[in-house]
Amino acid sequence: MSAGDGDRHDTAAAFTSDSAGRTLVHACRAAGLDPSGAGLLRLGSNAVYRLASAPVIVRIARDPGSLEPMTRAVGVARWLETENFPATRVVPGIEQPATIDGRVVTFWENAQDRPEYARLDELADLLRHLHWLEEPESLRLPYFDPFAKVWEPLRRLDGIADSDRAFLEERADRLHKEYDRLDFVLPFGLIHGDANVGNAIRHRNGQAILIDLDGFALAHREWDLILTALYYDRFGWHTRAEYESFVYHYGFELLNWPGYPVLADVRELMMTIWLGSQVTTSSKAAAEFPRRVDAIRTGGSRRDWQPF
Repeated sequence: MSAGDGDRHDTAAAFTSDSAGRTLVHACRAAGLDPSGAGLLRLGSNAVYRLASAPVIVRIARDPGSLEPMTRAVGVARWLETENFPATRVVPGIEQPATIDGRVVTFWENAQDRPEYARLDELADLLRHLHWLEEPESLRLPYFDPFAKVWEPLRRLDGIADSDRAFLEERADRLHKEYDRLDFVLPFGLIHGDANVGNAIRHRNGQAILIDLDGFALAHREWDLILTALYYDRFGWHTRAEYESFVYHYGFELLNWPGYPVLADVRELMMTIWLGSQVTTSSKAAAEFPRRVDAIRTGGSRRDWQPF
C-alpha cells in the first residue's frame, strides 16, 4: 500500500457523524447556506443532510477520492434536467462539487417534505425510460467494472477475521471467472448503477424520481435490474406482487435469465464487502458482516440480512 493509499484509508476510517457534521458547517458557510438545525438522514457511502433553513440536501462523500464520480454525478443531473427526465436536481448557483476538509460535497434540491419511496412499478418505468436515452459523449461515462468494486475494497478491509478475508478472496476469484463467461441478453448502454427502490423517491409533486446519480456508467442493462430481483428472490424485501409489477412494467424477467445466479452472487459480494468496510466504525455493521459471510459460505438463508 502506498503512502497515499494509507492516508486516504485513514481519512475514510475517521468518517463519523461528528466529522461529517463539521464538514457540513464549513461547506454550508462556503456556499452561503445556513447549516443550523440540519438533520442527518444517512451515514454510509455518503453523509446525507437535510437543511432546515432551505430546501437543500447536502451530500458529503465518505471516499476522499470521489471527486471524479461526483463531478460526473453533477454533470449527469444537469443533463437529465435538459432531457426533462424525473431525477434529483443540483442546487443552481453553487459551484460544485466542492472539496471541503478533504471531503467531496454536493448540494441537491430537497424533493420531499416527508420521506417516501416510489413503488417498484414506478422504478421500472424510470429505468425503462432511462435506458431509452442516449447519453452525450461529453459526460464521459466509464465502463462499469464490478470487480473494481470488489478487489480494491476487499484488500483494504480492516477489522475482519483472516478466515473471512481468505474466503471472500477465493469467492471473488471464482466469480470473476464465471462473470467473464456470462452471455448478456439486454442491450449495452447507460445504467444508473445502483438501481433499487431506495434510490427512487416520491417528489412532493407526486412524481417518482431517481436519486444518487454518481454510479451512472455504461454496462449491460441487467445491472439495473439485479438489485430488485435479489431483494425479492433472496432477501425477501419485496413481495411477489411488487416484484411482478416491476417485471411487467420493465418488460424483462431477470430471474429467467441463465446468468442471474452469477450476477446475483457478484452483487451480493459487492454489498458484503461494502458492509465490511464499515465494521470499524459501526457496531451494527460489525454484527451484520460475519453473519452475511457465514450465510454465503454455507449457502444459508439471506432472509435475516438487514438493509443498510
